[in-house]
Amino acid sequence: MGNSCAKGSEHKTFKWTIDGFSSLLDKGAGWTCSSVFEFMRVNWCLKLNPKDRKRNDKKEHVSLKLKLMRTSVKPDTVIEASFKFLIYDQSFGKHREHLGNHSFQAASTTSGTSCMIPLKKLKTSGFLVNNSCTFGIEFIKVATVKTSAPLETLFVTKMNVFNEAKVYTWEIQDYFALKNPSYSPEFEVGRYRWFITVCPTSDGNHLSLYLKMKRPNDLPKDSGNLVEFTLSIMDLENGKDKRSTGRYQFSNNVTYWGWRKFISLEDFKDASNGYLIKGKCCVEAKVAVVGPSKTE
Repeated sequence: MGNSCAKGSEHKTFKWTIDGFSSLLDKGAGWTCSSVFEFMRVNWCLKLNPKDRKRNDKKEHVSLKLKLMRTSVKPDTVIEASFKFLIYDQSFGKHREHLGNHSFQAASTTSGTSCMIPLKKLKTSGFLVNNSCTFGIEFIKVATVKTSAPLETLFVTKMNVFNEAKVYTWEIQDYFALKNPSYSPEFEVGRYRWFITVCPTSDGNHLSLYLKMKRPNDLPKDSGNLVEFTLSIMDLENGKDKRSTGRYQFSNNVTYWGWRKFISLEDFKDASNGYLIKGKCCVEAKVAVVGPSKTE
């Protein structure tokens, strides 16, 4: 898909088709990320929540956010962006749009939420055809550039015995002997090798926790895998584990996802929380490959 350019302005559109949308709905509320795409020499991704709720509104909405990848912005840089969130009506060849703008910077890498359409209406309209729907983002920038619009299709598959989530537990006998960063032994899920990485943040106030794919070159060019995973630091005393869950795209360009400030070091080292007992702790990863994606 091409883009029309006018003097002094540039438009670029990224389209994201989700095939098997009902399977994504079965997973409930939560944010799913597209693959990473480039615009104006920085990397972005779209985030979709199929069961979002507005404040004081009981109706479920399909919502979109725009995220700037943290590695694309310097601490002293602000990226002012204006854009349109899009959802395509496949029956009439039209689309619904919502204008947005955001000042992206290191401390604010995600735009506000845009509730695009009530979920009930989406299910009974031309936005959802053959269990497939297409979303997009159109950038509006002051520049003179010719670009193409990559189209990503995400194939969400139903969970079964072949792609069900697997759990790996990393038992750390002496946390204080670990190097920074430290890596767990490898484990296999969905024909790929993975490991967990843990390290304190540069300010020394938090603990970072990430899931990393070891050999991303096994993935064909312009393709990726949507991975649903939960990382947990286990409570060895009370059973109240600290955990976070997300669905993210892994590819040759993006080999790891996780949480930079997973837990404060103060809470982690507080013996009453049960996370670190006499130098011992346990980190758990629950990983499932939800479906492949292809960018054309």
